[in-house]
Amino acid sequence: TLAHVIASPDPIIYRKLGLDPQLDYQRSAIGILSMTPPEISVIAADIAMKKANIEMGFIDRFSGTLIFTGRVAEVENAIMEINDYLKTKLGFTICEVTKT
Repeated sequence: TLAHVIASPDPIIYRKLGLDPQLDYQRSAIGILSMTPPEISVIAADIAMKKANIEMGFIDRFSGTLIFTGRVAEVENAIMEINDYLKTKLGFTICEVTKT
């Protein structure tokens, strides 16, 4: 239901989300996904870790929320790989990837 990239987020966003404050804020991004059914967040996290150089920040198999960080291109790639898998392998309807 949500696939969003926050490019070069303000450092306070990292701290408020409980993410690593030591990241290079100027070259980093946050990927946020919300998925239904919520258990798919576990599979999506596995795909993201295998397909892109990202750091996992948060996985919630009860709400379907997934948050990870990395360089903008890596975060975008992870989201595209997740969406591709969900669409082609599982037959899910996927949402547009948005970016700020």
